[in-house]
Amino acid sequence: MIIPVDRSSLPQAAAIHSISWQESHRSFCSPDFVALHTPERQLKYLSDKIARGSRLYLLVEDAPVGIVCVTGSLIEDLYVLPDKQNMGCGTRLLKYAIGKCESIPTLWVLENNRDAQRLYRRMGFRETGKINAGSGKLKEIEYARTTSL
Repeated sequence: MIIPVDRSSLPQAAAIHSISWQESHRSFCSPDFVALHTPERQLKYLSDKIARGSRLYLLVEDAPVGIVCVTGSLIEDLYVLPDKQNMGCGTRLLKYAIGKCESIPTLWVLENNRDAQRLYRRMGFRETGKINAGSGKLKEIEYARTTSL
């Protein structure tokens, strides 16, 4: 089941974000930078997003296993615990988030995140041509949903 995150479930969402972010960024970020992304830091990050109007959702099976955030039609922060990946959880969260978008769903993905790119393409997303170079070495690529399921 997918539920809106509230005050009582926000710490669980932050823990999922922390664990998943650290695991997914470990191969290309410095250990010190990875270590900064604690559950406490991610709690503040997610709280701030909610305070600015983003909607955060939690996928709960026997226990919470994934999160996704929707801001208008921007899908962000789709994270699934590492031991629950490749079991359909990301697909379920993405489908749910698409249904919560106000217009054409968009998202940004790091250029080296091939697994996420495969998922997004399978779900009807295509590159828009917009790139965010940011301050790091990796670029983010914007995707928009061009087909329906």
